[in-house]
Amino acid sequence: MIEKEKYYVVKKKAVPEVLLKVVEAKRLLDAQKVMTVQDATERVGISRSSFYKYKDDIFPYHENTKGKTMTFVVQLDDVPGLLSEVLATIAEYHGNVLTIHQTIPIKGIAILTMSVDILPDSGDVNEMTDKIEGINGIHYLKIMAKE
Repeated sequence: MIEKEKYYVVKKKAVPEVLLKVVEAKRLLDAQKVMTVQDATERVGISRSSFYKYKDDIFPYHENTKGKTMTFVVQLDDVPGLLSEVLATIAEYHGNVLTIHQTIPIKGIAILTMSVDILPDSGDVNEMTDKIEGINGIHYLKIMAKE
């Protein structure tokens, strides 16, 4: 049985140093304190390969997610009604879809990128992402950004 990807909240002291440096490099890039990944990785003392290996898997935790925009990437089967089910789940949790883009399916699989406004009255974001991941035909959901 394949275990589904889960999210964990751990204290900073338990996170390997390389992951903390990836977060710092991403912060430098986002704040435009450096212009290239090479500059960011040199500044924090990690390799570019480490940055690219982990950049999509770690981000700072903010307790006040509500009132934020989150960008998700979802890999899904090209099945009629599946996108509607994803959007209905977001609506169920009172998320507001701001942008949405789905690639042309290749070999029956498409990539969906969407930005969702997490409103103050939105439900639990973790529950929402878990529910989307549990939909038959969803391969994975990744949180790409929080603003």
